Order: sequence, then C-alpha cells, then structure tokens
Amino acid sequence: MGQRIAEPPISWLMHAALSRPELISLAAGFTDNASLPVAETRAALDQVLHSPESGRPALQYGSTAGDTTLRRLTARHVQKLDGVTAHDRFHSPERLLITSGSQQLLYMATEALCDEDDIVLVEDPTYFVFLSILQSRGVRARGVRLERDGLDLDHLAAVLLSLKHNGQLRRVKMLYLVSYFQNPTGVTTGFEKKAAAAKLLKKFEHAAGHPIYLLEDAAYRGLRFAGRDVPSALTTRGAADRVIYTGTFSKPFATGARVGYGILPEPVYTAVLRIKGNHDFGTANLLQQLFVRALTSGSYAQHGDRLRKRYAHKARVMKQAIERHFPADVEWWEPEGGLYFWARLPRHIPTGVKSKVFRAALKNDVLYVPGELCYPDDPARRKPNHEMRISFGNASENGIREGIRRLGEVLQKFL
Repeated sequence: MGQRIAEPPISWLMHAALSRPELISLAAGFTDNASLPVAETRAALDQVLHSPESGRPALQYGSTAGDTTLRRLTARHVQKLDGVTAHDRFHSPERLLITSGSQQLLYMATEALCDEDDIVLVEDPTYFVFLSILQSRGVRARGVRLERDGLDLDHLAAVLLSLKHNGQLRRVKMLYLVSYFQNPTGVTTGFEKKAAAAKLLKKFEHAAGHPIYLLEDAAYRGLRFAGRDVPSALTTRGAADRVIYTGTFSKPFATGARVGYGILPEPVYTAVLRIKGNHDFGTANLLQQLFVRALTSGSYAQHGDRLRKRYAHKARVMKQAIERHFPADVEWWEPEGGLYFWARLPRHIPTGVKSKVFRAALKNDVLYVPGELCYPDDPARRKPNHEMRISFGNASENGIREGIRRLGEVLQKFL
C-alpha cells in the first residue's frame, strides 16, 4: 500500500495556495477566513476550562464512539434536518460515531467494506479526495453520470446491469454520493433520486451476494443559502439499513476544529468503531466539548446563519464576475449552497493539469481545480478534460473579482 499510494491532488493545490502570496486561489476549498468564529470558540472553551471539574474530563481521553452528550445532540441535529421524530431508530445516537472530520469516516467505511480490486460506484464527476482514498486502497471506481438534479438513474441501472453481465457485480460494495451542493459541481441530489438509487442497489443485492451500501456524504448540507433542504437517504424507509450517512461540524463552524460524524447500520457500525479504535482511540475530547457548548448555547446555529449569508453574498459576487468576464460559450452551473461553481468549456479545449489553459492561468496568478481530477479512471468512457471547479470559499470579494477577471482573460485567449 505504501508503494502504491499517490500524492492526493489536494496536497499540492493547498501548497500552491499557501506558498505563493501573489496567487489568487479559486481552487482549494478553504472556508471563509474572515468569518471564522474566534469569539464564539473562545467563549465555548472558557466554559469548558473554567473549572477543574469540567476541564479535566475534556483534557482526558474519551470513548472511541465519542462523547455521549455530543452523540445525542448530533442525532437530534440530523433528526431536525430530516424532519423526523426523536424515536426514529435510523437516527439513533446508538448508531452514531463521532469522527475526526467527515473525511475520516469516508476512509474508515472504505476500509471496512472494500477489499483490493473491489468496486465503488461514484458520481461522474465526484469529490477527488475520495478518489484518492480508493486509489490508496486498491479499489476501482466506476462513474455514474451526473445531471443537474443529481445522479442519472438510468445510467446507474445500466452500470449495475453491465457489471452483473460481466461477472463483476460481486465486487460492488457501495455507491458514494455527495448529495448536497456537490463537490465539485454544486449539484444537489433530490430525495426521490436518493430513494430510487437505494431501491436499485437493493434490487441487485441478490445477484451480488452481499449488501450494497449507499454512502451519503452530507459535508456541505449546513451551507445551504438558497432553495429548500432535502431529506437524507436515512429517511428512505425500505433501504435505510443500507445507508451510511456522514456529516461534519467543521465546515459550518470552523474547519480547524476537525469534528465530524457518521450514522451507520450494523454490522458496519461495529467494524468502523473497531477501525477507529486502531486509528486514534476516539476523536479529540477537547474539540468534542467545544461543539457540545456551541450546540447547546446556540452559537453554532447563530454562526451558521451568518456564514450562509456570507456565502450567498460571495456566490453572487462570483456570479457577477463570471457574467462579466467569461466568454459566452463557457457553460457554468450556479449553486444553491456549498463553495463551488462548475464551469465547462467546449470539449476541444483541455483544462487539465498539463493543458495550456492551466499553465496560462498559473502564469496569470490564478488557480482553479482541473475537472479531470474529479473523474475516476473508468474504462467505460473517456475521461472528460474540459471543465474546472472554481471556489468562492476562501478568497476575498476583491480576490474573487480579480481572480475571475484573470481567469476570464486566459479563457478569452483560447475561445
């Protein structure tokens, strides 16, 4: 595994953003620096550390599954989002695990479910860091086309049928969806599509010879600034025992406080819990107590409201800049939440890491994520290489305007 693993693209994208002050990064998905809740965090930690009685437990090891109070608050938080009662068994704190960011849950679920040469179905395109996890574990990814309203269900059925016919269905372990304001496209998958996808997976289980899970990555759910919230796949009653749901407190509050969570069915819950015990004995207890105080005091919700307004404004700034500076034949998708716009050039103009467009953008001191990084190596199709992910998360308003102007200047040369 050590010989096989490749450097994740996120590493050099972040390094470029941090090491070149003159570079405007519209690439790495950092959150808005100016809005990080310093005062709220200080107040919460002051509550935790104001006395030995509360401070010492927070500075001691905790349990592998996570703090009992935080698990209960988290279960209630997801229940409220999904509009279900407190007695719903699929949202139970007993099924909930606190993790070191949602990224850890993605890795542990893959480790628990997948052997080398297994197959995971992913949106085409998808979160490229998850593709790095699969690559490191020797797991193959098969892409399922993404539409403006989420997964292409007809293509999902066709991929499953093709894998059944060629004897590969037994290697399929799960379908991975970034279901809210998807990284990289900003697309949200509607509830009906989630339910239909879960039903399709269950239909093929007999031929596979084992359960096929739906891993729902809801990392951006708390960053909705337009439209209506969509219930999670946990509410798909016929299939909720096949749903692994992961979320995070980091993105809607402070990304430096790495606390996420997963809701898992048995036997996956027990397997992942044991893996986490091998990883770290449990998520940092002090950070867990920070979020207990932030959730119970209301500061987490209040900060989330401010943050969503901030991102709505920055998204408008980016939209206006794109409308002003991008050539007319660049197609772009406007999100209702999250951190990203998705732009698509004519097919004959590459935007990849080795392309003239990417090199010209770097020369012009602006950085984007090449869309090719977000597609798995899938033998069933040629990897697209004419798209880009553009983030409004970390750049200032002036940085967004200037970065899009510089990028538009580059695109004008090639279109």
